[in-house]
Amino acid sequence: MKKSRKILTLLMVMVLVIGSLAGCKSKNESTGNNTKTDNAQATEAATDTPEATQAAPTDVTLKVWAPQEEQEILKQMCDNFKTAHPEYNLTFDFGVVSEADASTELQKDPTAGADVFAFASDQTSVLSNAGILYPITLDVDKITADNAPASIKAATVNGQLYAYPFTPNSWFMYYDKSKYTEDEVASLDTMMAKDLGDKVKNFSVDLDNGWYISAFFFANGCTLFGPDGTDPTSCTFNDDNGVAVADYLINLAKSPKFMDEADNNTLAAFKDGTLAAACSGTWNADAIKEALGDNYAATALPKITINGQDKQLSNFADFKLIGVNSQTKFAVPAMQLAEYLGGEECQKLRFEKRSIAPTNTKLATDSAVLANPAVAALSLQASYSTLQSSIPQMGNYWTPAQAFGAEILNGTVTKDNAKQKLDDMVNSILSSIG
Repeated sequence: MKKSRKILTLLMVMVLVIGSLAGCKSKNESTGNNTKTDNAQATEAATDTPEATQAAPTDVTLKVWAPQEEQEILKQMCDNFKTAHPEYNLTFDFGVVSEADASTELQKDPTAGADVFAFASDQTSVLSNAGILYPITLDVDKITADNAPASIKAATVNGQLYAYPFTPNSWFMYYDKSKYTEDEVASLDTMMAKDLGDKVKNFSVDLDNGWYISAFFFANGCTLFGPDGTDPTSCTFNDDNGVAVADYLINLAKSPKFMDEADNNTLAAFKDGTLAAACSGTWNADAIKEALGDNYAATALPKITINGQDKQLSNFADFKLIGVNSQTKFAVPAMQLAEYLGGEECQKLRFEKRSIAPTNTKLATDSAVLANPAVAALSLQASYSTLQSSIPQMGNYWTPAQAFGAEILNGTVTKDNAKQKLDDMVNSILSSIG
């Protein structure tokens, strides 16, 4: 019995010594700022919640950026979040910044930027490389399981999740079903060949916009930054396939049945019956539905015929994401808010209020979502899409592509000089970035 008590005493001493050593190790790590990784900091922050420490409600002010059209629903979602988190005394500071402009605004002065913000996934690498994105550590497995794999890939850099996806960001085709049948809208050449009257334009797309014009190059097998979009030294828009695309675009732009999309001119044309089909995204669904009335329809992009072969237009697909600023003073509530804004409840609310397609896989198969023509068209087109590259070199793409499209429209790109114009565009895209 005495021997047993000695053994028990010895075991208790060993436990105390091991616990003491563990505490010393933890303390040393917490003061070793030069060696701790961002991920480790984030993990520590994620576990230091008021709930975990039973602390009193904390005063938290979060600056939140979203585009103008999102402001009303954003305030509603943030109010819901506030109600669900009584552990915080929350104050929100709302700002109007589009997803497209978020990266530019944050890089001016990250400390003055939003704690939580929406941005387009082509900015993921730029923002993470600049150290602006806070590495996501809350509920990573759940976020990954709940959303489409491509959307998670678009929010990830070197294996680290940096944002919460909430919608695919791409485009498809709306059309007036009194002017085209479902079979006719499968082919752009069939559509353009149809006589709809002198005052009616058969098709419209924003040709002097790199986001749209790329679909024609991808359709004919051209690649931008290699097959997986990660090689900054490769672009094949100027090979033989690219020259064939340029010829196709020259013919399309010259056709009196074509209308270049500019400043939403398609809405008025749809409304007065002088346009049969146009390319846009779900952000225009309500306006186009109102313009077309009972003739409202949407579908995937059509095929084009090049050198006698049908080629499916392949649009850029990227995603809209919710990120957290690494400079935030409130990492945990900021991540919790970002997760909520990108989660199933808010994705459903956006679909119901604004016809915004979800990335949540459960919602994507919901019968109500699939019954929406625009969302169903976006889902159908997604299988033909090309994932938009997020490497920094992508920043070199937009201006040369826009300029090439503008020259197609004004006629300075001809079939005689198309190869040289394409070479110039590709050289600009592949030039060194600053």
